[in-house]
Amino acid sequence: MADSVRIDKYLWAIRVYKTRSEATDACSGNKVRVGGVPAKPSKALKIGDVIEVHKGPAAFTYKVLQLLENRVGAALVEQYALNLTPESELAKFHAPKETIVLKRDRGTGRPTKKERRELDTLMDSMDF
Repeated sequence: MADSVRIDKYLWAIRVYKTRSEATDACSGNKVRVGGVPAKPSKALKIGDVIEVHKGPAAFTYKVLQLLENRVGAALVEQYALNLTPESELAKFHAPKETIVLKRDRGTGRPTKKERRELDTLMDSMDF
């Protein structure tokens, strides 16, 4: 087994991201940190490293227990990574998303500039 593995491969292998390209994009977009430092996709991980991943409003934290390069089943992930994410962060991630549906009468076409400004003002005033 290797002494280190690329972080994008590792995040894909432990099922944090569905594809390796998603993991690479997250690393390139400064959404992944190792030891508090932003990690490039080619960053070499070692056993014991702590990874922080920002997905949506939440920040997930994992500790590397074992290195692997191939994707494993969901049941086996706990052998390779320890999830240190606090419950408060998990609650942020699983919080219900509020959606607003604005209904326009059929056949009225697109909103005018004035209507668009009114819609923008309404959306800005709402607390999310």
